[in-house]
Amino acid sequence: MLKRTLADKLKADASRFPVVTLTGPRQSGKTTLVKATFKGYEYVSLELPDQRSFALEDPRGFLAQFTGPVILDEAQRAPDLFSYIQVLVDERGGKPGQYILTGSQNFLLLHRISQSLAGRCAVLHLLPFCLAELLKRRAFPLESLGKLPPSCPRLPRKKLFDLLFTGFYPAIYDRKIPPQDWLGSYYQTYLERDVRDVINVGDLDSFSRFVRLCAGRNGQLLNLSSLATDCGITHSTAKRWISVLEASFIILLLRPHHHNFGKRLIKSPKLYFLDSGLLCFLLQVDSPKTLYQHASRGAIFEGFVLSELYKNFLNQGHLPRLFFWRDSNGHEIDILVEIGQRLVPIEVKSGQTVASDFFNGLKLWRALSGKASAPAALFYGGDRAFARNEVAVYPWYAL
Repeated sequence: MLKRTLADKLKADASRFPVVTLTGPRQSGKTTLVKATFKGYEYVSLELPDQRSFALEDPRGFLAQFTGPVILDEAQRAPDLFSYIQVLVDERGGKPGQYILTGSQNFLLLHRISQSLAGRCAVLHLLPFCLAELLKRRAFPLESLGKLPPSCPRLPRKKLFDLLFTGFYPAIYDRKIPPQDWLGSYYQTYLERDVRDVINVGDLDSFSRFVRLCAGRNGQLLNLSSLATDCGITHSTAKRWISVLEASFIILLLRPHHHNFGKRLIKSPKLYFLDSGLLCFLLQVDSPKTLYQHASRGAIFEGFVLSELYKNFLNQGHLPRLFFWRDSNGHEIDILVEIGQRLVPIEVKSGQTVASDFFNGLKLWRALSGKASAPAALFYGGDRAFARNEVAVYPWYAL
């Protein structure tokens, strides 16, 4: 088992809060992580019909069977438990580490937590492997982002487009399953279970078509009207389905940063898929070679960089502060990272050679912000770290 970066934060929160909730997409490694981290805890999966039936029919009796701390896996399957857990936690004086809850449906869990466990529960999110975990090294230090001179670890054996094609779900690496085979099964399970559990979709084919249409718009501004029209659904349905994809950690909506530089700014978010392997499956990319030649290569790489930064924040237990910036004339910063009081602009290019025009957006940002030497970064598909135009240039594996 690869060490998960979130493990230390998970332990720390369990020493401070009576309840810790770990959410994330299916098969991101939540159960494996909590079992490895809390080895002395009892464990119950509410996916099991008999346990779920017990919890639903007699929640008080179900919780009374545990004499010590317990892990309740897929806790959203028995939502009434949360109110009873609140009472037990209060009766025990808020003793830390009593309950570890996991769930793959962020929308259902967080709603219940806000109703019953506010102030008593720490909430963490586990996504599939980050690059640093796969390479068995420390995560990129966000506080050094954009500072000169740039530094990065040793060049790995793994190739960029092999990684992007495979994606980062742990089961693919643990079981050595061909990625397209596993991802096809995973996607079908997601459609048949999670989507039907959360929204009443009468026609799963329409939802599947909607997801593939979203995949074709990865890295683009979200246009719900266009999506709805192309899929043959209403605008309100498209909006609801986008919310489901975002809450189940399939996509990330990158919001615009509204820093006022005296220009009209774009207000729509950009749509990205959080796992490049799943995105490749949906786009019917059948090999790393096909990916290298694919028209969406740049957008897929951009999503990979964004996803790695997003995981970096989550693995520290922090709310990701990630944005993009674009004005009405098309000038754009791919990613803006808010670190403390600093905003660090990032340009992302999938090419292996750095060209002079890669820096145009960063130059404009610095000019508009009045900070000519502010930290700025460029991530690209090459293998060297260096400084150019007072910008920290990082290879893809530095993440």
